[in-house]
Amino acid sequence: MKNVTSTDPGTDSPTPMEGTQEKVGGLRWWIIALIAIATIINYIDRNALAVMWPGIAEDLQLDKEQYAVVVSFFMIAYGISQSISGRLFDKVGTRVGFVISITIWSIAAALHTVARGLGSFALFRALLGLGEAGNWPGATKSNAEWFPVRERAFAQGLFNSGASLGAVISAPLIAYFYESIGWRGTFLLIGALGLLWVIPWWIINKATPDKHPWLSESERMYILDGQAPAVKDTEKALSVKEMLGYKQSWAVILSRFCLDPIWWLFISWLPIYLHDQFGFDIKQIGAFAWFPYVGAAIGSLGGGWLVGLLIRKGWPVIKARKICITLGGIIMLPALIASAFVHSAEEAMLAIFVALMGFQIAIGNIQTLPSDFFSGKSVGTLAGISGTSAVLGVLVTTWLVPVMTKVSYVPFFGMAALLVPLGIGAALLLSGSEKPQLQK
Repeated sequence: MKNVTSTDPGTDSPTPMEGTQEKVGGLRWWIIALIAIATIINYIDRNALAVMWPGIAEDLQLDKEQYAVVVSFFMIAYGISQSISGRLFDKVGTRVGFVISITIWSIAAALHTVARGLGSFALFRALLGLGEAGNWPGATKSNAEWFPVRERAFAQGLFNSGASLGAVISAPLIAYFYESIGWRGTFLLIGALGLLWVIPWWIINKATPDKHPWLSESERMYILDGQAPAVKDTEKALSVKEMLGYKQSWAVILSRFCLDPIWWLFISWLPIYLHDQFGFDIKQIGAFAWFPYVGAAIGSLGGGWLVGLLIRKGWPVIKARKICITLGGIIMLPALIASAFVHSAEEAMLAIFVALMGFQIAIGNIQTLPSDFFSGKSVGTLAGISGTSAVLGVLVTTWLVPVMTKVSYVPFFGMAALLVPLGIGAALLLSGSEKPQLQK
């Protein structure tokens, strides 16, 4: 066998080894690219309702309060499924777990085609939430399996950029489909996307890195040698009770409870904000609502790149994460405050662009913390628990929005700004020492 080095073999050309099986250089990047594509589809499916809501509401005689009810059904199911999905992925693995999740949410998206009112929309949104939730603990677990510690934040950034890119694409794409085939045809079309995704995923993601037949031995060792465990007993999955005994778990849980609602305020309400505040129709929403998510994509990639740079320069992993989380908060807070006092749609989109860029710098590193604190069979579980916590925060803000925005959207942005220091503070104060050493 050839000598193994510690250099990144990601650009190696395919080489035969031990038989006729061809090797694929940089296979881990193919895996994260597929997950990013799944995330794009995820956001197209979930954003379709918000973008088309003015037309759907007029067609079915529904109002903003009923929209909040529909969103709440999605979020409740999404929150329950976060923890269930985390355990599911830890048990069946990422290959099967992603197939289960994306199949459920794709069928749910297509079923929106036959919705007739509040009850059916609420039911189909709940089914959509059950499936879509698995994407996040699944991605966190996959990154822990396929990437060494120094690359995980950038890999998480690529994954999160899929969410941002999905949000960028969804508004103009859904608006175009709506104008062409109506809202029912649009839901049917987007539901088919996820089912098509399953085919390349099943072919490429044959096994974990220790067993995958397409990996060269050098890349296999590069991945596995860079995964120094944070917990010695990597074979034992911690119970939820045991996991909650560590303060680092609460760093992730509480920070996501506070920060995730900021993202969802814009995912769920930005098109309606543009309609209410500036009188936009669906075509105009499609032309404007994508722009802030370009900032989110920049933040996703930039935050991952920056923490990787700091780690390569010798910074302790947790300290590097804290620096990037703090930077995200510093960018986010003034932008959210400015968003409350804009005078035009253009100013609003620019301020939200900056706010979402800061959000993604912070959240990408927070979402990576489970793989720093734990390893093996416990990563998906913490990612799922923190995802459920995030949804609880989102539900509270979702119920408040219709009441807070009856007169003005200033309280809407004020609430988002208030959540920033709470979430950033929880992440910084509870993450522990500069080394990923768990403390009870």
